[in-house]
Amino acid sequence: MARYKKKRARELKHDRFRDTTMGILDRLGNLLEGRGRSILYGIAGVVLAALLLWLFLNWRHRKADEARLALGRAITIATTPVSAASAPETAALSFKTEQERAQKAIEEFQKVAAKYGEPYRTEARYFIATNLLSVERNKGINELAELTKSSIKDVTILAKFALAQAKEADGSYDEAAKLYGELASQNSVIVTPETAKLCLAKVYQKQGKKKEAADILFNIADAARKAKDKDGAPLPQSAAAREAAQELQKLDPERYAQLSPEFPGGPPVF
Repeated sequence: MARYKKKRARELKHDRFRDTTMGILDRLGNLLEGRGRSILYGIAGVVLAALLLWLFLNWRHRKADEARLALGRAITIATTPVSAASAPETAALSFKTEQERAQKAIEEFQKVAAKYGEPYRTEARYFIATNLLSVERNKGINELAELTKSSIKDVTILAKFALAQAKEADGSYDEAAKLYGELASQNSVIVTPETAKLCLAKVYQKQGKKKEAADILFNIADAARKAKDKDGAPLPQSAAAREAAQELQKLDPERYAQLSPEFPGGPPVF
């Protein structure tokens, strides 16, 4: 009798599980009744959207790679050394004048600007403007001035620096000084404050502002010599800081002598 009860209890327990399970399935079936096609459409829509997104991302990745390669080819042309001598037959590129090289580079960058989106279009415009300085200087300067208003920060910095250099080369020192001063305050890693201040000091020298130039050069070099890492060890000096010290030594030897020691406590041991 006891064995029967246990067996019956197992059967009833199994029946309750079956009834509960079937009840859930029945309710789910009732809920989905008449909606099967809608659900299939919904699933198909999700799958299609995911597929389209994947295709778009894949296409964009390929286009980005293509744009970078095209931009790289144009940059290679723009940086090819100029030589008046005849190039060997094996040379892929050769230019006898800067103007010839600039014109060819402009043509390549224009292809990039016409075919690809941002940021490649604006980057190509920047390179076009810098090369125009060799063939149509005023047009290049105007284009650089326009690019200083770009929404792409890196291009804005580079365009402003190139414009400042062009203004300095043309003898427009006040305009160049203003641009270098703006760059010095922007704390960019592309054109560092040290580099911008060094350029500003050189402009002041050309303007005969010896004290202003010496002050800037001293501050750059002295700050670099005092800079330390978190462990208190001297940080390596940048090329701009070393050049600032050299310029200060030529411009004002007495002020140069007031600089902090280059290696406090002795030179570093490697």
